Amino acid sequence: MNHIILTYSLYLVISISLTVWVARTLFKNGKIFLYDIFHGNKALADSVNNLLLVGFYLVNIGYAVYTLQITDNIVNSREVLEKLSLKIGLIILILGGMHFLNLYIFFKLRHRALHDNNKKVIPVQN
Repeated sequence: MNHIILTYSLYLVISISLTVWVARTLFKNGKIFLYDIFHGNKALADSVNNLLLVGFYLVNIGYAVYTLQITDNIVNSREVLEKLSLKIGLIILILGGMHFLNLYIFFKLRHRALHDNNKKVIPVQN
């Protein structure tokens, strides 16, 4: 098999698998934050969570496919591993960045939701 085709195939399988794993993890564990942010409105939280999941897939799989091209010749297994390590390493860094961006957004939204809840509390006068 051509080394370039092997590299492309491995790259797509690994990067899409990593993207799916991270997306499912964020989807599952992000629900609790969204429930809190949207004051227990389960329908709205689930809807936003699904939209975030779709966006995550589009950005990350789109980037993986966009960066598929390899311009150098790959003539042996060592070069396959070297190219894969560079490409997969970049995908992992991007997924990590997206993860921390999601966390940052969740915490900012939660902070705002808690702040809004504190404003709504009517103090009892004695």
